[in-house]
Amino acid sequence: MPCPVPPEQRPLQEYEQLLASWFFVWPSHDLPGLLRPLATSWLLLLPLSTLVASGSWVLRHHPAQLVLAGMVAAVALPMLLLVRQWLGWNYVHRRLVSERVEYEESGWYDGQVWEKPLAWRQQDLLVAQHQVQPVLRRLQQGAALAVILALVGASLCQAL
Repeated sequence: MPCPVPPEQRPLQEYEQLLASWFFVWPSHDLPGLLRPLATSWLLLLPLSTLVASGSWVLRHHPAQLVLAGMVAAVALPMLLLVRQWLGWNYVHRRLVSERVEYEESGWYDGQVWEKPLAWRQQDLLVAQHQVQPVLRRLQQGAALAVILALVGASLCQAL
């Protein structure tokens, strides 16, 4: 029986679309490949967050706390980027490990469900386990690092 799922809604095709995306490819190779663009986004937001922090009367008279507050606030952008990547990769992972594929035939919210054949399930499960799960682990590591940096920075800000 031929597959009724449109090609762009097939889990394996969705995985390949993520790999082709300039944004979602960041965590697909290694942790430094993920951390470089996140650090760049942090550096780009740092001047703006420091400028916003300078609006505080208390921080204006304490430059070290001002810069530290700007650094902590700038971690928000990398965290948001990590959340967006996590949502995309987790969605594809769930579709790959599922025994059924939900899809739209016409785009008019006429949801259909198709049972994957055994060969598809096996292939999708292999991709999920060996390609997508390492990506999800790297995203967890990146998120943990961002949270730790935010907590350490906030603690230092309070200690100063």
